Order: sequence, then structure tokens, then C-alpha cells
Amino acid sequence: MLEKLPDAIGHLLDGQRAGLDKVLFNSLDLRNGTARIELSSRSFADHAPMPERHTADGEGVSPEISWSGVPPGTKSLALIVEDADSPTPAPLVHAIAVDIDPLKKQLLEGELQETDDGRNTALNLGRNSYLREAWLPPDPPPGHGVHRYVFQLFALADGEPFSDAPGRDELAKALRERAIASGSLIGTYSRDNSVKIEANETAADSAVVVPSLA
Repeated sequence: MLEKLPDAIGHLLDGQRAGLDKVLFNSLDLRNGTARIELSSRSFADHAPMPERHTADGEGVSPEISWSGVPPGTKSLALIVEDADSPTPAPLVHAIAVDIDPLKKQLLEGELQETDDGRNTALNLGRNSYLREAWLPPDPPPGHGVHRYVFQLFALADGEPFSDAPGRDELAKALRERAIASGSLIGTYSRDNSVKIEANETAADSAVVVPSLA
């Protein structure tokens, strides 16, 4: 959706970024006293560009994510993907998945997608920032520079069950109470090329609405 924004808007928003310190992995400060989980992906290296296939410029399919180091006593795993550089007060949430089997070692490519009926029966998906239970493909404003998409995995001890479609606040509360290990992986993406608007496309047609996270 944001690919239709003019480059000039992206440049104007350049100083407006949520910040890496606001993603849950950093803002909850769970690294001290918790075990470390190692994350990797076959699609991209840590802090390296994500292939277009996983973004709004391609098929928009969620990438494969693997991990190791889940400690004994883990009752479930939880994943959240946030855009640390979104021009919003808080990072834009691209995916949430909870109640992941602690014996699971990876999420396959496309596993965060919603099904044809709008639900994913294989995972308990939470709500992204567009209130959908699905993977939100990276879609940074043109000219806004490089965005960092932070894949964060947490090991949780036993506790209160999650709702059917938890949001970021519900996940954060559970992490404060139950997290015993954590890890992160960062993939980057930018869209700095000029956007061409077709002659028959009106200004109204190209208008977009950026969701408020306040």
C-alpha cells in the first residue's frame, strides 16, 4: 500500500522512526537473566537485505525462520516481527504467532500466511498493525531509507493462555511474566526508487492512509 507514496513524502518522514529500542526484544530488557535463542533464515543473513519475494514488491510470502537454544522447561514459543523504522510512535507489527510447540525448530516459508478463510489453523496468529491475523509484507515508504524488520522469538514458561488473536500489548504482558529465553534476527528492506503514477490515476486513487498506533 505504501508503495504509492511519492519519494518526497518518504524523505520528509526520514527523521520519524519508531526506533530499535522500542521493539519488544529491547524495550522489555529480557536479555539479562534469560537464556539466548539463536535465530537464522535461509532467505537472508542477520542485518542483511530480505529478498523481494517476502515483501509487498514481490509475492509477499513470509520467510523461513529457524532457531536453536530453546531451554528445558519451555512450555511454548512466541514470535513477533516488528518494523523498527516505521514512521510511527511504536514499531509497526508485521506478524505475531503464539503457542508455538517448544519442540518446533522452524517456521516454514509461508507458514505465517492466513488461509483462504482468513484463519491459520496451524498456528495461533495474533493481530498485526492492520488488525489481520497474518504476515504483513514489508512495505516501507519510497525514499524513507532502510527499514529493519526484527524477528523476535521468545521461550515462555507456563502461565495464563493467550486469547485467540492476541495483540502486541497482550504478548508484552505475557513476556514480562513468563519469558525465560529470547533471540532476534534482523532483515532489512528499502524502497528508494522513484514511483511512477499512471496518467489515468487521480490523486484520490493514489492516496493512502497510514494506521495510527497511538
